[in-house]
Order: sequence, then structure tokens, then C-alpha cells
Amino acid sequence: MNPLRILTSNYIINAGFLAWFLAQLIKTVLAYIPSKKVNWERLVGSGGMPSSHSAFVCAIALAMGRKTGYASPEFALSIALAGIVMYDAMGVRRAAGEHAKVLNKMLIDFKELFQTIREEFDALARGDQFDTLEEPASRKKLKEFLGHTPLEVFCGAVLGIVVAVLLPVF
Repeated sequence: MNPLRILTSNYIINAGFLAWFLAQLIKTVLAYIPSKKVNWERLVGSGGMPSSHSAFVCAIALAMGRKTGYASPEFALSIALAGIVMYDAMGVRRAAGEHAKVLNKMLIDFKELFQTIREEFDALARGDQFDTLEEPASRKKLKEFLGHTPLEVFCGAVLGIVVAVLLPVF
């Protein structure tokens, strides 16, 4: 049996990946509306509305319950893992995103500070006296879309549940 057929013949995997894909597609469309530009990073990136992580784990959990029974240990395990993923998305990953915003702002502020100092030195000194003073190297901005608000996690969870309910069990 070919690998593609094996992957597409698993209801639980199909439910999870379909929910993830739909969440990423919705994020891309929601990012396109205000900017009128397609941001391809939103199609695969984390963070934003709705949470693709929540959609993925909720779809898998509900699909597992539908396939193996709601009293099965597999369903219990999938519910526990879904809870951990969603808690992490709202907690640790969201805090990391907030920290990235602050650090990015600090880098901009420091760059402006160094530019101001350089301009003051140039005004006080002769033109070639402070040529060795260089501006700080431009730094890559830290990724700020990491975690989710509770609403983003909730919407992702609802999307995952809807996908698992609408996708026929086979």
C-alpha cells in the first residue's frame, strides 16, 4: 500500500490535519483583509486567530472519541494532551510573544539612542574624529506571533470540534 493512501485512510489524522489547515487558511484570510497583501507566513506560522494548535488537538481528541469510544484510554489521553497544548498556547507561548514585543521595542529604542548620541558627537566634534563610532548592527526582529489569547484558543477548539463532527468516521 502506498504511503499517501495510508495517511489519507486514517480518520483521526485527517480530522486533525484538516482542522489545522482550515485554521491556517482562516488566519491567512484574516491577515489579508486589512493589508490587502497575502502574508504567506500566516499560512504556516503560529499565533493568531484561530489557534491552529487548538484546532488540531481538539479535532484529534474528538475524532479519537468517535473512533475508539468516549470511555477509551486513548480518548482520555488525547483530551489530556489537548488540554496541555491549549494551556501552553495561552500561557508560556503567549508570554514569550509578549516578551518578544518588548525586546523588539527595546532594540528600536537603543538604535534611536545610539543614532542620537552619534549625531551629538558629530555636532560637537570635527567630522572625522568619531568615524569609528558605528551604529549598532541591524538585528532580526524576534517573532511576536507565538501564543494565543483565550478567545483564539476557544475559536480554534470550536473549529477542531466542528471538523471532527462533520468529517465522516471511517
